Amino acid sequence: MELLSLADLLEVQNLDLQIDRLLEKRQSLPELNVYKTVHSRLQELEAKRDTSGTSLKQLDLELDKSEGEFQILETKLNEHETRLFAGGMSARETEYMRLEVQGLRGQREAMEERVLQMLEDIDPARDEVKSLETEIEAANSEKMELEASIKRQWKQIDAELARKEDRKKEAVRPIDDDLMELYEKLRRIKEGVAVASYDHNVCGGCHMAFSPAEQEEAFSSDLPRCVHCRRILVA
Repeated sequence: MELLSLADLLEVQNLDLQIDRLLEKRQSLPELNVYKTVHSRLQELEAKRDTSGTSLKQLDLELDKSEGEFQILETKLNEHETRLFAGGMSARETEYMRLEVQGLRGQREAMEERVLQMLEDIDPARDEVKSLETEIEAANSEKMELEASIKRQWKQIDAELARKEDRKKEAVRPIDDDLMELYEKLRRIKEGVAVASYDHNVCGGCHMAFSPAEQEEAFSSDLPRCVHCRRILVA
């Protein structure tokens, strides 16, 4: 195996490691975890807002209905009181009308209390929806800022990846196809490191020291391989 090819292969290995680090950096930006947290919180807030909004809508409908019923009851009571106070009815009719007025007044009082209670209930419900809308707006703003930051960093990383990939294409050209095939196979099973430098009787891949006999064994072949980890060695 030509030493030049092995030197080129070591360059490819260095470039691949740089590419691996860039890919890892791309997937492990601190902003990504923050983004996931903000996204989850935003979904929870929107779900709460939707639930609270539905409840508020129901309260509004019930309040409108109760206020309408109260108005009808108020009108009916006024009409009955007018007839009662106008006189001109028999004693029996007057007593009947008096009882009607008394009953309507009781209904009005109960309805008034109900409407007042609904008004007391609806204000906190509106405040809650408004508060949730404010939180959602803030979370959305934070999410957009994180998205912009992530995209900006990804753009820089992708540009650097493109440069490394171009350099790798040039470094691969002079290397034999069979050697590249072995390299890729070793990369898959050796945690991304298929080629290691050999310096001061130590493998740069597994960091094991060689005895003289092991060194002779490793470099007796055209393609030096570490006797311990089987990585390709470049002296």
